[in-house]
Amino acid sequence: MRVLDLSRPVVMGILNVTPDSFSDGGSYNSVSAALSASEKMVLNGAAIIDVGGESTRPGAPFIELSEEMDRVIPVIEAISRNLDVIISVDTSRPEIMKEAARAGAGLINDVRALSLEGALDAAVKLQLPVCLMHMKGEPKTMQKAPRYSNVLLDVLQFLQQRAQICQEAGISRHSILLDPGLGFGKSLDHNLTLLRELEQLVALGYPVLVGASRKSMIGAVLNKPVEKRLYGGLAIAALAVLKGAKLIRSHDVGETFESIKMVEAIMHGHEV
Repeated sequence: MRVLDLSRPVVMGILNVTPDSFSDGGSYNSVSAALSASEKMVLNGAAIIDVGGESTRPGAPFIELSEEMDRVIPVIEAISRNLDVIISVDTSRPEIMKEAARAGAGLINDVRALSLEGALDAAVKLQLPVCLMHMKGEPKTMQKAPRYSNVLLDVLQFLQQRAQICQEAGISRHSILLDPGLGFGKSLDHNLTLLRELEQLVALGYPVLVGASRKSMIGAVLNKPVEKRLYGGLAIAALAVLKGAKLIRSHDVGETFESIKMVEAIMHGHEV
């Protein structure tokens, strides 16, 4: 069994096996293309490959279970057979969680924080680590004028509550990761606030994942299209690590790995 070492920050490589993801939709629609991309990410420093079959970009519809299953499971099986890397399954559905675990997944990454019917029970039975993310609303409507009385407190309270529910159900505290959900039902100002105050999420005592790679918040600040948001994403990755994040989810694995390694060398010395 592969064990994820979070004594140092790591990179989670994004592998969207979907036709409509905002950045790389349609790029890895065959198992061979997905495996090749995964091999490259591992060579470039990815500690985790995050496989997702449902696009959660703003405006994305909820797809049929069978379609998500057909996209995700063969890819997880291929990666598990061929690569020595931890596989994360980016899903909210209990059926996918179960099949993904059977196929070799070692982490559940759920944008809905195990809130769908049966998801929490499935996660408890599987006893895999889980990443709980904050999202306001659903992908199809989440970016339609999201409002908070206090975005930081709302996100902290939600994630703390979900983590507590998971522990009471039987998931170990040491198996829970938290993600503030940048871009998921949040305005630019909301996203910037969450990054600025990220230490407060880290202070809850769970490993924190940050995923900002190529997102619209970077485009809004830098006035750049999706394919030209690398440098903004690296700035966020470096800042997040300085503030205590342990996982950085990225499309650009090699560049992100080097950015994190440089930050770690400054913080802890060269031998990192």
